[in-house]
Amino acid sequence: MTADMYADYQQMAEEVRTAQRHLAEIRATAESDDGLVSATVGSSGELTELQLDPRIYHTPDSARLSRAITETIRQAAEDAHRQAFTILARHLPADASPEQADLRFDPLLTALDREVEGGQPR
Repeated sequence: MTADMYADYQQMAEEVRTAQRHLAEIRATAESDDGLVSATVGSSGELTELQLDPRIYHTPDSARLSRAITETIRQAAEDAHRQAFTILARHLPADASPEQADLRFDPLLTALDREVEGGQPR
């Protein structure tokens, strides 16, 4: 690997790692239409907080509550994905869209690191 290639790699890797740090800070919250369910997720859509208003017990409809929870988490995950796409857009192809982009970079960085370090794991 030439010095220029290595410098390019170093710059790209640092940019991606910076983006990863920003991704780790993403929190997206959505609320159900009736205001009884609130869900917060991280950048990859993982549920970090779920709040249920005590009023949910006034109408014991578990199927409706399940749908509300699922839909609220889905909305929060979509928002988190849009935020992540905004952070990573400059590292994606020009025609990438939030609906189709795969925003996970760890496999790419690991492969590049191994190549730069001569096949040695980090």
